[in-house]
Amino acid sequence: MTTQIRPTPTVSVPEKADVRPVDSTFAPAIAWLPTLSAPLSALLALVLHELMSGSEPVAETRTYSIFLGGLLVLGLLLAAFGIYGVMVTAVMQRTHEIGLRMALGAQTRDVMWLVIRQGMFPVLIGVVAGLAAAIGLTRLMSTLLFKVSATDPLTLALITVLLTIVALIACYIPARRATKVDPLIALRYE
Repeated sequence: MTTQIRPTPTVSVPEKADVRPVDSTFAPAIAWLPTLSAPLSALLALVLHELMSGSEPVAETRTYSIFLGGLLVLGLLLAAFGIYGVMVTAVMQRTHEIGLRMALGAQTRDVMWLVIRQGMFPVLIGVVAGLAAAIGLTRLMSTLLFKVSATDPLTLALITVLLTIVALIACYIPARRATKVDPLIALRYE
């Protein structure tokens, strides 16, 4: 019986990253690494190396963290675009009413406050419900967190403030447009 010697594929990452031998089962998965940017490919190579080296808990935790961070950004963008879309539609549907209010003497800050209040009320209800759900699901989330407690008040406060600011910006843009409605054009609109 003869032993066959196969060359071991290696991962080469720019910017002084380690070059590690890779099992042949991972070779197709990392063939596209050089096309990624250097920091992302270095991170991916590190995660793959930890998966292969047997330190599964650390690699699994890091993989979950990266995945959940991506979902966080995606959810934040979806929330911002959703709120913005709903507010633009609401302002367009209320163009006649806003024009009438401005023709009767409403100030631009009053109109802006009206639109922002209309958009932020459901957001604040969602933030309170989200905080209650986050605190309620702490047992499930505690296994996925690394060096942070599930009920960390700083993290909960930062996420709440971030979501509220994004929602406020998404409401502010249509509110600003609503203040530019010409009363005469809005009254002729219908």
